[in-house]
Amino acid sequence: MRLNEVVFNDAKPVEGYGPGFFRIGGTVVEGPVITGAMGTQTWGGFDDVTPLLELVGKIDILFLGMGAEIAHVPADMRRQLEGAGLGLEVMSSPAASRTYNVLLSEGRRVALAMIPI
Repeated sequence: MRLNEVVFNDAKPVEGYGPGFFRIGGTVVEGPVITGAMGTQTWGGFDDVTPLLELVGKIDILFLGMGAEIAHVPADMRRQLEGAGLGLEVMSSPAASRTYNVLLSEGRRVALAMIPI
């Protein structure tokens, strides 16, 4: 079996998560987080749509991790994001982390916003 090293160009991968935190690119971030080529920052959660709207035109898809289980995005938030033309994929935070890492390793223009488990 041939192994290839994965190179992440512009953004840092999610390396781990646990109750209330994420480890992204070697740094532990507590609470909700947004990460991608623009860097990693804390996020105010579902009431904080502004930083997500700032991603319009910079990414092709936003993965939204809803915590330990998949859940519905608040209707107003979904309406704002989709109305702005932002591609949105909703899943649990663990699944969103894995999917984000795979697409990031392929050089895709992706970002990730997550609620901790």
